[in-house]
Amino acid sequence: MLPPSAIAAPTLVVIDDDAALLGALKFDLEMEGFRVQTHAAGHRLRPERLPKDNGCLVIDYRLPGPNGLELLRRLRQGGVRLPAIIITSNPSRSLYARSAGLGASIVEKPLLGDVLLRGIRSALAAPATG
Repeated sequence: MLPPSAIAAPTLVVIDDDAALLGALKFDLEMEGFRVQTHAAGHRLRPERLPKDNGCLVIDYRLPGPNGLELLRRLRQGGVRLPAIIITSNPSRSLYARSAGLGASIVEKPLLGDVLLRGIRSALAAPATG
């Protein structure tokens, strides 16, 4: 068994076009011990450049260009099996169902307290998306 210091921290890939929120999430999540990659848009994100495991996607639903679910669908088609969280405000039942179909959970904005952190920890503990 490896000592705790030898185990790499999970990598969170956060995609949101709100620069202030992206910066705040990066800071907060790094303070929690995660490695964090940030992206302001998803249209240039390539599956081969993402972690293969020990990570989680956090994707804003309302991205410019393809929305967060379309981005996740493209990443899934490219072989990305990381757990995923869609962040959005006022999600519809349809959005919940479509997200679940892609193996993603939803965390509602505003991101109050530790709701996103709990969602990330839950996603990281869940079995991999097949």
